[in-house]
Amino acid sequence: MHMADGTVRGKDSSSAEVHFIGQIVSGSGFSDSQLFCRWSIQTGGAWHHVEGLKEGQTHADCPQLGQAAIWCHPVDVHYTIKGITGWPKLVVQVYSLDGFGRFDICGYGFCNLPSSPGAHSIDCVIWRPTGSLRDEFRQQFVGGGPQLRDPQLVYTSLDRYRIQTTAMGTVHVQISVILRNFARYGIEY
Repeated sequence: MHMADGTVRGKDSSSAEVHFIGQIVSGSGFSDSQLFCRWSIQTGGAWHHVEGLKEGQTHADCPQLGQAAIWCHPVDVHYTIKGITGWPKLVVQVYSLDGFGRFDICGYGFCNLPSSPGAHSIDCVIWRPTGSLRDEFRQQFVGGGPQLRDPQLVYTSLDRYRIQTTAMGTVHVQISVILRNFARYGIEY
């Protein structure tokens, strides 16, 4: 909260600050079913969340054949930091919703948020694990394809490179980065 004298209450004034403002714009390359996106921002231990949502979910959109699912879901989060270790990652999971109200995971993805100030467009590639031929047929007709046991594997482990996957689509993000007091505290970006 900004005070009349220009100070900010509730924040650690002995840290550099980063503010991410933007939106999860759309998802393209997916099937023509209803789609929604769950997202979260993951950071390292040197990052302190000040305000804004670190996770959320878009509404469901049903794109026409070959069109993008339009979400335009806002992202606005503010951090104070002691160092750049653990720079934030945007982690996304795209789900499809069928006519019976059931939802299945379409895929997973993550992207590093930009570290330079200004406006940026990011394309986050989404993938899903592939199973056996039987699993793939079952998913086509019944739903419920292979899923990760631990969704943190998407962004934390080198083991994800051992998983056989298939590309599913792309989530498009527009994000602006505001940096404050980096030079003052000797943090170079």
